[in-house]
Amino acid sequence: MEKPYVIIHTHTSIDGKINSIDSPKWKSTTRQYQELSLDPEKNVLNVDGYLNGRKTTDDNRSEKLEPDLNENTALVPEEDFVAIDNAPQYYVSIDSSGKLAWPDNEVEYGNVRSHIISVLTKRASNSYKDYLRRNNISYIIAGDETIDQELTLYKLKKLFGMDRIMIGGGGTLNWSFLQGGLVDEVSIVMGAFANGDFDMPGLFKAVEPYSEIDRITFSVKNVQVLEDDVVWLRYTVDK
Repeated sequence: MEKPYVIIHTHTSIDGKINSIDSPKWKSTTRQYQELSLDPEKNVLNVDGYLNGRKTTDDNRSEKLEPDLNENTALVPEEDFVAIDNAPQYYVSIDSSGKLAWPDNEVEYGNVRSHIISVLTKRASNSYKDYLRRNNISYIIAGDETIDQELTLYKLKKLFGMDRIMIGGGGTLNWSFLQGGLVDEVSIVMGAFANGDFDMPGLFKAVEPYSEIDRITFSVKNVQVLEDDVVWLRYTVDK
């Protein structure tokens, strides 16, 4: 199957937690994580876009929005909708049933404007797909009830020409793509801090029916010490 090169790239505490912690070292870790993946002048990973789950997208918003749906709209075409196929960067959002609202057809993160691609299943309503089309937001249909991850990556490659894509979590999304054998590399920007919170979300989390507890092994690709005691760890996934 044709697909982009897939990198799970994230920043964590020293104990693998991915939520923010009130610490200057967390802020430095976040900045360096963004520079490595999203800064146009320092993008070492050279990704064409980044992929997040619906919860991660909502968690990064300052306000909750509701899509402006027209329940009486005419039927839209059944196929995928490509609004822009040559954007400098893409933001790919997993949204299986079509819930997210967008104030624009781009988002800004890490100093990059990225065109939105929504990944839907056939459960998404006609009115929601109409909403995306009216706002010039691209979408692909990948799966009947749940997201078909292989088909998602195939369409991102074929329809949008994406050669390298970064997955940025959360832990459920990270683990499900990893367990599905679709990840080529894991990149962790680890900050020198921790808070001992057992309930804080971590880098990987098995959640049925999307994934299960399993054993996956890795091989070290590179280790680099960055600013403020940050360590950048890169692994390939053992097949």
